[in-house]
Amino acid sequence: MNTNVLTEKHQLGIGGVAIGTAFENITDEQAHEILQTAWNMGIRYYDTSPWYGLTKSERRFGDFLKDQERNDFVFSTKVGRLFHEVPESEVPPTMWKKPLNYDFFHDYTADAIQKSIEDSLKRTGLSYIDIVYIHDLSEDQVGDRYPYFLEQARKGAFKILSELRDQGVIKAWGMGVNKIEPVLDCIESADPNICLSATQYSILEHEDAVDRLLPAVRKAGVKLVSGAGYNSGYLAGRERYNYKDVIPKGMHEKRERINSIAEKYNISSIDAALHFVLAADEFASIIPGASRPEQVKDNMEALKATIPSDFWKELKSEGLIYEKAQVPEEK
Repeated sequence: MNTNVLTEKHQLGIGGVAIGTAFENITDEQAHEILQTAWNMGIRYYDTSPWYGLTKSERRFGDFLKDQERNDFVFSTKVGRLFHEVPESEVPPTMWKKPLNYDFFHDYTADAIQKSIEDSLKRTGLSYIDIVYIHDLSEDQVGDRYPYFLEQARKGAFKILSELRDQGVIKAWGMGVNKIEPVLDCIESADPNICLSATQYSILEHEDAVDRLLPAVRKAGVKLVSGAGYNSGYLAGRERYNYKDVIPKGMHEKRERINSIAEKYNISSIDAALHFVLAADEFASIIPGASRPEQVKDNMEALKATIPSDFWKELKSEGLIYEKAQVPEEK
């Protein structure tokens, strides 16, 4: 099983949540400028989902990428929801500021997965999808229907995606979730090769992932991609944490302490956060989103930044980083 879809040149990608109008109403022109900046900076891994902006983000990625040489980039999108057009008055309330006129339902059957992939190819205009993530098959998204949908996926999504990979239709598949359990459940009953783990591994919060997620994926030969490595902007000073307005107790103090230590070493805590995620052997890539072209440039600068080893030692000595977590100096 090939797990090397993402190579070293794909360490930094771009995610499509912000381009789907998660935080502000980004226009088509602004979205194109963000993606063009990413391309000009050498970014060659692009991740989105039909969920983002109710198909808006996926269309925007396609509008940009279909003009590029297809073998020059890796593209991932997601399955698990099917979308149908509705009148504007019937668009469901969501986190998106300016979504398209679509409603959706969760469906993890084999037929739905194939339909979802076909729809994504039509929307993007691309000839194939490199990586397919099973999206939001997680208790935080489907609630107490999780066991029902997991069983549906075991019989449907898991099998059909392995078949499509074996046939060469896609190169890789795995879970795209905000929790640890669904990744463990998938590994237990299927053979994914790459999973997108959002909100579970960051410089601010990673203990549970170090103890449970990383050993499991390492044993299974599964690689990880990091979503929300900056806790959806909290590390940069936004008062939202992992896409929610509720900030966990003690997190403000932890952020401030990391920031003050970073200042002492004349570095940015955002730069450190990116290097922290990529220091873990299990992570092949990090895919921060961007609402402005400047954020893409900042992420690329962060990748090139040098973080003093004493910075990591100080964070560990103060208990700000879990003692078992890998840091760059140990690689």
